[in-house]
Amino acid sequence: MSQFPVELLVCTRCRGGDDPADDDVRPGARLHQRLAETGLDGVRLTPVECLSNCAQGCTIALRGPGRWTYVYGRIVAEGDLAPVIDGARKYAASTDGLVPWRERPEHFRRNCIARIPPLETS
Repeated sequence: MSQFPVELLVCTRCRGGDDPADDDVRPGARLHQRLAETGLDGVRLTPVECLSNCAQGCTIALRGPGRWTYVYGRIVAEGDLAPVIDGARKYAASTDGLVPWRERPEHFRRNCIARIPPLETS
């Protein structure tokens, strides 16, 4: 098994509704940087160029072998760090990626873009 059974993908191209002229660093890249500085035990943090959810602000995805994958949007790079960390930790603590709805951070409950079943191998 991998050292990190769970991966948090962060779209670094996301603008999050900000005007890119205001700053050379996009909000998605800032979100990734802030998460990297915080650290997440047992979760591999991976920057990705695009999650193709541009109209929904900053976007992340949580995935792992044998787990459901979740894609979340409308994340504010400067304000939504705590729910992302909380959600990633709860996801990592689950065996199949299914965190009970009421236990998910409020932001995750309201901003789930997609839920993808695990890839089964034979």
